[in-house]
Amino acid sequence: MTGIERLVQSGVVSFEVPLGPMTTYKSGGPAKFYVEVENQTELADLVRSGFEEDLPVLVLGRGSNLVVADAGFAGLVIKLGTGFTSIEIDDVQVTAGAAASLPKLARASVEAGLTGLEFFVGIPGSVGGAVRQNAGCFGTETQDRLISARVLDLNEGTVSTRTPESLDLFYRHSDIRNTDVVLSASFLGSHGDMEGGQAELRRITRWRRDHQPGGTFNAGSVFKNPPDVTAGALIDSLGLKGMSVGDVAVSAKHANFFVAGAAATSADIRQLVGDVKDRVFKLTGTILEPEIQFVGFEE
Repeated sequence: MTGIERLVQSGVVSFEVPLGPMTTYKSGGPAKFYVEVENQTELADLVRSGFEEDLPVLVLGRGSNLVVADAGFAGLVIKLGTGFTSIEIDDVQVTAGAAASLPKLARASVEAGLTGLEFFVGIPGSVGGAVRQNAGCFGTETQDRLISARVLDLNEGTVSTRTPESLDLFYRHSDIRNTDVVLSASFLGSHGDMEGGQAELRRITRWRRDHQPGGTFNAGSVFKNPPDVTAGALIDSLGLKGMSVGDVAVSAKHANFFVAGAAATSADIRQLVGDVKDRVFKLTGTILEPEIQFVGFEE
């Protein structure tokens, strides 16, 4: 019996757990193996239990930047529970667990009289995801405010404190691997005007409501921005708003958002991403790189 099979038998790890409901697209199949850990002790116990037999690993955050294949994910999905959602503020330093919501982080910092982290209110993800992707919006990226992140290496079972420099952060990139788990991160705020911070939160929230599709299944920005132009503006300029595959379409409100209906499949989403990428390359020579993550698909 393998290590993962022992964990399933003991009830620590679950088998064939649906992942679609845990993503913002609400599509996709199950995780072959799934575990939710509530704190770092449980995560360390999982590592010591010996599940490592050539299994692909996916650390699942809020599912806001993820498309899971309709056949599911044939590996181990690790979801960080409520023990990883704390937000602590010490003077101008804000430390949050990897599963903490970025909008909550932004609001908590403003309520504490800090400025500089308001941009996080416009990103519907988690702290761990922000570090992994160097998430950003409105001209600020995670690396601009990140002090350090604590990262667990699942292969070695060791925890290290990583600086922005050691994480090799640049636009929508870090060197966080699939076998790394971001445990927490600390950010630098600045003493400022609470009313001004609250006004900035409202401005960002209002802009998103006015310019991005709401009330739909989507995963935020589909493509990274190429140099000198936004992906949305480029797709829009080619008249691709409304282009569709199955029950998925390029949003009429923002061309870098692809919105899905209840009948959409993950295959539809991936096909539309590929079709738009091909059309943009054919017409402009620009290669668009997806920002959303596809898991469980055959290359």
